[in-house]
Amino acid sequence: MGTQAAGPWRGALPRLQVRTWIEPVVASTQLAVALFDPGLLLVVKESYGASPGASSSNHSASPSPRGSPEEDQQQKDISNFYITYNLVAGLTPLLSAYGLGWLSDRYHRKISICVSLLGSLLFRLGLLLKVLLNWPVEMLYGAAAIGGLCGGFSAYWSGIMALGSLGSSEGRRSVRLILLDLIYGLAGFCGSMVSGHLFQQMTGDSRHGLVLTACSVSCSAFALFYSLFVLKVPVSLARTSKALPSVDSVSGTVGTYRTLDPDQPDKQSVAGRLPSPSKAKPQKTVIVLLFVGAIIYDLAVVGTVDVMPLFVLRAPLHWNQVQLGYGMAAGYTIFITSFLGVLVFSRCFRDTTMIMIGMVSFGSGALLLAFVKETYMFYIARAVMLFALIPITTIRSAISKLIKGSSYGKVFVILQLSLALTSVVTSTVFNQIYQHTMEKFVGTCFVLSSVLSFIAILPIGIVAYIQASWSQYGDIIEQ
Repeated sequence: MGTQAAGPWRGALPRLQVRTWIEPVVASTQLAVALFDPGLLLVVKESYGASPGASSSNHSASPSPRGSPEEDQQQKDISNFYITYNLVAGLTPLLSAYGLGWLSDRYHRKISICVSLLGSLLFRLGLLLKVLLNWPVEMLYGAAAIGGLCGGFSAYWSGIMALGSLGSSEGRRSVRLILLDLIYGLAGFCGSMVSGHLFQQMTGDSRHGLVLTACSVSCSAFALFYSLFVLKVPVSLARTSKALPSVDSVSGTVGTYRTLDPDQPDKQSVAGRLPSPSKAKPQKTVIVLLFVGAIIYDLAVVGTVDVMPLFVLRAPLHWNQVQLGYGMAAGYTIFITSFLGVLVFSRCFRDTTMIMIGMVSFGSGALLLAFVKETYMFYIARAVMLFALIPITTIRSAISKLIKGSSYGKVFVILQLSLALTSVVTSTVFNQIYQHTMEKFVGTCFVLSSVLSFIAILPIGIVAYIQASWSQYGDIIEQ
């Protein structure tokens, strides 16, 4: 039985042995995350005194647009928990992620994946023990620290991208990485859809979430054992390729979508040409502007994503566990819509144009989210955000076209660390803003995120102007 993909993906995947496929690890790990995230939120909510069934009954009766004093206090308690939790989970990987990447490059490619998956398993076991033994919710800070010290998501996804790239030729690598992204999004969607139903399986006073957290631990354990005992590192095909060095390689959270047609070497060589030495200073300026655009946009995204779960649990929506799972599943659909968007946009637009389209999409959706009063309005706002994944991924692609292949790791580590620090600071600030504004106007954070998203367009617009001037002299940076 052949190992190549059939149908429209025929030829996209190299002839790999089944044991070199990284897809089972990506699917099981993301399924564990999609089960864990709503479970953590609901367990924390219960720990601060609200019955999950209450939200369901409140929803059926015409809820007040404002929460009760008890509900507002619970929201503040949950928000304070996530401030500390996000600080621990966001900062601890900075101590180990770079070192794990160095060890993987030097000794074995699976080191960063296996160590980070071990940390994730221990973290999820911490939540399971909290549910089983009814431990204080603060013990989850320690569990998050253990997971972060093992590398966290940064070490894990960088390792996934490395293995996904090794066994593919450079001309076909982006399609290989797109498949991993789609599996990531689809697994997250499926896990979120069933999370609310699994949370309700146990009815004991201290057993809500037992089945959900146990399933998350099981998926995480499968990913770890598969990585340790089944997964093999593929033989690199890059050195056998006669094409010019690929410019669509990416290190970080999501794969690159450019260079989708591997049968167009002429366009690849044009896109991969670096500017002449006389353009060195403008080239550095463009890289800095792309960094600034990515950081400002990340501010907007993190601010919305961190506040959104709290927003849907209180008045006026009062979501229950099942509705929360469906809402989180809606967030994963942007992996599909953004992918389809790039397939279309990349044929007629530059990278900078696609980035701005994504920023406008997210900013418009965040603004609509600020005025949501009913559940159907929430999904309309999420639908407007359908291209929200495009900016960061395309910024990575644009940066990769401006630097040498030997500098990919160093430059993207700097970008990843910048985004990680931005996320930690943004989470703390936006949670504080939410606490102080939810009684007056609960959508304040979403309005602020929308403004930041539109501000992020400015540095990208400057990049578009600079690169247009380059093209007049034949130094074309992007297709």
